[in-house]
Amino acid sequence: MSQAALSTTIRRRRDFPKDANLCEHCSAKCCHYFALAIDEPVTRRDFDFIRWYLLHEHATVFVEGETWYLLVYTTCKHLQQDHRCGIYETRPQICRDYTTDECEFEDDWCYEKYFETPEQLDEYADALFGRQFPDPNTKKHDRLRSRRPTALPIA
Repeated sequence: MSQAALSTTIRRRRDFPKDANLCEHCSAKCCHYFALAIDEPVTRRDFDFIRWYLLHEHATVFVEGETWYLLVYTTCKHLQQDHRCGIYETRPQICRDYTTDECEFEDDWCYEKYFETPEQLDEYADALFGRQFPDPNTKKHDRLRSRRPTALPIA
């Protein structure tokens, strides 16, 4: 696709007047998921809880800045075919407070850490803590690292 064709298919904020309501030109991306801040995992047990989240359909985890989030892709029950809110006048406060100032209108979010599967999270945790479950098919002499030595006794 040429650059000219690409620029006509991707809508940018700058393409609209400052006072334009971006919601009138959007497919209601914000109504197709919810994200909740979660505690940053610091132990294997913490990672195991997050792994449990990822065992559920449509659940992902991402990190933005220093904050970890559980993201669940699910559509609001009140989103109508025309991408409008079916309960606009009585919508929850979180929806009332939401603005288009930093919404995903341009859909160009990218996260340094984004986990879609429990295996991805396990691989990340293994890099931090070492393998949790050694591969039973790997012979001891084929392993890259030996076990961590036990500490010397303190006299």
